[in-house]
Amino acid sequence: MFGQLTARARLTLGVLAAVLLLAVGVSVGYLIPTLRAPGEDSVDAGFARDMSVHHAQAVEMAMFAYRLGSTDDIRTLGYDMATSQQWQIGQMQTWLTQWHLSPNTDNAPMSWMPDGKNALQPDGRMPGMASQDELKKLKSSTGKDFDTMWCQLMLRHHLGGIHMSETAAEKASTTEVRDGAEKMRVSQQYDITALTEKLKDLGAQPLPS
Repeated sequence: MFGQLTARARLTLGVLAAVLLLAVGVSVGYLIPTLRAPGEDSVDAGFARDMSVHHAQAVEMAMFAYRLGSTDDIRTLGYDMATSQQWQIGQMQTWLTQWHLSPNTDNAPMSWMPDGKNALQPDGRMPGMASQDELKKLKSSTGKDFDTMWCQLMLRHHLGGIHMSETAAEKASTTEVRDGAEKMRVSQQYDITALTEKLKDLGAQPLPS
């Protein structure tokens, strides 16, 4: 009888030990990704936040083109840019959620980039971003004037943002951000080529950088 109780006790202890080890393993499994997640001041978090803001203006301008463009080419370009960049915003916001970081920060724009402060425009806008006056003028334009101004503003916008993607693709600590930033760079470069060709068709020049 004593031997049976001892065997049962051993079995019970073995089961409890297995359950405990499983619980510890699961806890560590959840904990390790958190410990490895990028921090508040990381390149990864800075890129996700700043590029989300940068993309948001691109989506806004792209929707102008979809609604107000005078040709199918401009409207199609606008639609494609709006959908792709909105999807990328969702991806970047998902990263921040997974890292348990807020989408907002008190850090200055571009502070995650080497010499990023000097890349800002005089009024604090990130590179390539349009001013409110430019957006108002764009919305009030029509026909060829709209098409030309839209291509100019969007080209400048992409040229300003592509440097951010290049930096994140090189310096981010996580594979998902490096890969995501590189895909954004490729997508932006494709758009830059299309916008440059469209400006040639319109007989217009890019805006000064």
